[in-house]
Amino acid sequence: MIDQLIANIKKTNAPIVVGLDPMMKFIPEQIQKAAFAEYGETLKGAAEAIWQYNKGIVDAVADLIPAVKPQIAMYEQFGVAGLIAFQKTVAYCKEKGLVVIGDVKRGDIGSTSEAYAVAHLGKVVVGEKSYAPFDEDFATVNPYLGSDGINPFIKVCKEENKGIFVLVKTSNPSSGEFQDRLVDGRPLYEIVGEKVAEWGSECMGSEYSNVGAVVGATYPEMGKALRKVMPKSYILVPGYGAQGGKGADLVHFFNEDGLGAIVNSSRGIIAAYQQEKYAQFGAANYADASRQAVIDMREDIAQALQGRK
Repeated sequence: MIDQLIANIKKTNAPIVVGLDPMMKFIPEQIQKAAFAEYGETLKGAAEAIWQYNKGIVDAVADLIPAVKPQIAMYEQFGVAGLIAFQKTVAYCKEKGLVVIGDVKRGDIGSTSEAYAVAHLGKVVVGEKSYAPFDEDFATVNPYLGSDGINPFIKVCKEENKGIFVLVKTSNPSSGEFQDRLVDGRPLYEIVGEKVAEWGSECMGSEYSNVGAVVGATYPEMGKALRKVMPKSYILVPGYGAQGGKGADLVHFFNEDGLGAIVNSSRGIIAAYQQEKYAQFGAANYADASRQAVIDMREDIAQALQGRK
């Protein structure tokens, strides 16, 4: 699957993943009104609004980007109806030829980890049939429980040609409370990065591994160090835009071949119409604002990488 992601990145010339993290405050009033008219102000009504909002954005940007990253919590908060919207969003994005990274941050052990891996990347057997429940292409995974939590995912990745992104150095301000702790004189995130490289060596694509890492754009110097620790691992880089990361911060996340990283922006793109920069589009043309935000982000990253040469 990493080969497909790289092919998409090369085709679009955009190492960008759009985070489909819908919140009701992002959804234009006209979409909410239409959904509530059909289903009432209910969880099902909210889920319908989310689905229509997502669909509009995906239709507007699918030709510009290689991948999307729906964050499952934004859907789970609306219960079963929300999960149905998540499933529909994943399926629709795949129909559009996009690689789907399920931002699920699962982390457990034994049969529980196996079940998570099956739910999001594999197939579950029901009688004599098998089904792919959510069927994302990649999933984000928390490594805190060690190899016992990661190995079931790697097993499914091998079986299904899927991938994972392991949390290594996250973009949030308090990440250092644990991730920066020194262990035998070395930061914990670096040790986790070494494990990612080790896990990835047994799950390779053509040039890069199906086991990638999450490293926040808000920590560029740490990203530079981790790039060297994990030369064959793709880095999923959150924190661009709304969290303060910018193109210039991203240079060292990439390898010399211009590959090796994919940068996420969520509300900076999906709620672009609410920003002053894109206010001229208005709520009625929210998806066009998202498209312009993708174009601007692509240019920002391209200029930063060009400046490195």
